[in-house]
Amino acid sequence: MSTRDGAAGRPAAKKTVRVSTVKELADGICELVLTYPERERPENAVPGQFVMIYPGDGSHILGRPISVCGYNPVEGALRLVFRVVGKGTGELAALKPGEEADVLGLLGNGYPMEELRTRKSEGAQIALVGGGIGIPPMLELARQLPGCRAVLGYRTDDLFLMDEFQEYAVTQAATEDGSFGTKGTVLDVLRQGAAPDILCACGPLPMLRALKEYAAENGVTAFLSLEERMACGVGVCLGCVCRTTYKDAHSQVNRARVCTEGPVFRAEDVEL
Repeated sequence: MSTRDGAAGRPAAKKTVRVSTVKELADGICELVLTYPERERPENAVPGQFVMIYPGDGSHILGRPISVCGYNPVEGALRLVFRVVGKGTGELAALKPGEEADVLGLLGNGYPMEELRTRKSEGAQIALVGGGIGIPPMLELARQLPGCRAVLGYRTDDLFLMDEFQEYAVTQAATEDGSFGTKGTVLDVLRQGAAPDILCACGPLPMLRALKEYAAENGVTAFLSLEERMACGVGVCLGCVCRTTYKDAHSQVNRARVCTEGPVFRAEDVEL
């Protein structure tokens, strides 16, 4: 089963945060920076964790799960980058600086940072792979593991966040239309060189499925962040259950909750 050090192990509580920045990074891609009250700031954020965010007007009972793109514990500034795809994310993108919103979290288990840092110090080559809106969560991982290889997949040459990845990682891109970098997918880029020792990825299911097969074929240790619809974010509603190759210790079924046991899993632990 997965080994990770991301979850705090205590119930999360909603916090009221203030909107600091709202910006469009690319067509349909919004950046939202939220600031916690000084006495309520999380100590840190593990790359791969997420928050449930609720518009401050209370118009939605259910929050929207959004992965952490970056976190500054000194300033208490939480950076979220997401795609505007419906009414809920549209309302988040319409927030103004100075307005308030509620967040639940930090939630979930992120990438196993202790293991990754140890392996990296021993010389392991690590590839960070993001596709589409799975790109933002990988930026904090690149910042905390500088010097890795980053492979990013875009639809077109609207390369949001790529300049920031280049500050921390040797960065390559694939575009579906061939307008920048390699024409094709992130897997096409990975196959251009030697396989890494470790692969960390976030993106759409077809990409993760292909990366799991690639990792198995090449003996690569892979950690995959799964994207699933979530209602509660704390494991109560069972709306984000995925199939696993191991049995849950309590229910004795091959299932795990992405919001609590994940969203980051070892590739061999999940069926995609």
